[in-house]
Amino acid sequence: MPEEAEDMWHTYNLLQIGDSLMASTIRKVQTESSTGSVGSSRVRTTLCVCVDTIDFDSQACQLRVKGTNIQENQYVKMGAYHTIELELNRKFTLAKKIWDSVVLDRIEQACDPTQKADVAAVVMQEGLANLVLVTPAMTLLRAKVEVTIPRKRRGSCTQHEKALDRFYEAVMQGILRHINFDVVKCILVASPGFVKDQFMAYLFREAVRQDSKILLENKPKFMLVHSSSGHKYSLKEILCDPAVTARLSDTKAAGEVKALEDFYKMLQHEPDRAFYGLAHVEKASEALAIDILLISDNLFRHQDVTTRSRYVRLVDNVRDNGGTVRIFSSLHVSGEQLTQLSGVAAILRFPIADLSEPEDDSSSDEE
Repeated sequence: MPEEAEDMWHTYNLLQIGDSLMASTIRKVQTESSTGSVGSSRVRTTLCVCVDTIDFDSQACQLRVKGTNIQENQYVKMGAYHTIELELNRKFTLAKKIWDSVVLDRIEQACDPTQKADVAAVVMQEGLANLVLVTPAMTLLRAKVEVTIPRKRRGSCTQHEKALDRFYEAVMQGILRHINFDVVKCILVASPGFVKDQFMAYLFREAVRQDSKILLENKPKFMLVHSSSGHKYSLKEILCDPAVTARLSDTKAAGEVKALEDFYKMLQHEPDRAFYGLAHVEKASEALAIDILLISDNLFRHQDVTTRSRYVRLVDNVRDNGGTVRIFSSLHVSGEQLTQLSGVAAILRFPIADLSEPEDDSSSDEE
């Protein structure tokens, strides 16, 4: 039973074409009376469908599954198409021909309450602020605040200061509206220059004036960090900051960012110990050389069963040989970067040289 938006994302990663899904849904049914008049009504019924297409909306966290009916039902014929929209707090039953290790890991992760440590970030510059929620599985843009700030005039700064106050007020309202302080462990406020410091001074001045207990009680959760801009992509450099990493040591997102950072460093200093591209990583796995495997979760959503099982086999081999597997969420900034590196990369225990020379076909794959 999905209890929150993130569970929908986990469900999306569990579903594959060919699975059977049983859930409660609403169906429009046409009825014909004895006089021959036709009427239609909407009825709630439980259907079991064979999954054909899966559609996930990451912003609204809604999941629609289309498929053919495979169980007798009084309203729907066998083989008729139906689209089920999975809803929060409504149970569903999922059946698969094979439950592999990656799917079972995903279920374990979704059921683990310690995974719920969320981080909120306010990435800002003058006139622009992005309020982002970083959960273990995804990065969600909760609010974007844009206010035109006029330039300072000679002899008078009032327009500039008024606009800044208006901007800070909008950001403060965004924080109060979108951040659940019971769940969020840490709130990062990042900006170039002194914008963050001015905002924090304004925030707590207003909190005292308005007697906002929620802000005053959670003051220790706020943390100031430098960023190069107020855009969402600055989140990566914020999560790389050593002070932030120490504070968020047990959150999954920070772990992913650090693993990717280590891979890039290795690629720079010891290229023979950093591989990417499926063919090269598989060769390294055969040589039992993989220490840390970085793999994007959207590779496991591949509809071709043989391709998907190839990735699952790779993950299992690395785990069996004592390596660490980090499955990156494609909704995190780090996951997007890994996808650009073909979605699979590895840090090796020992260098392996000259793989690319005999492997013409695999090197052309990566290009």
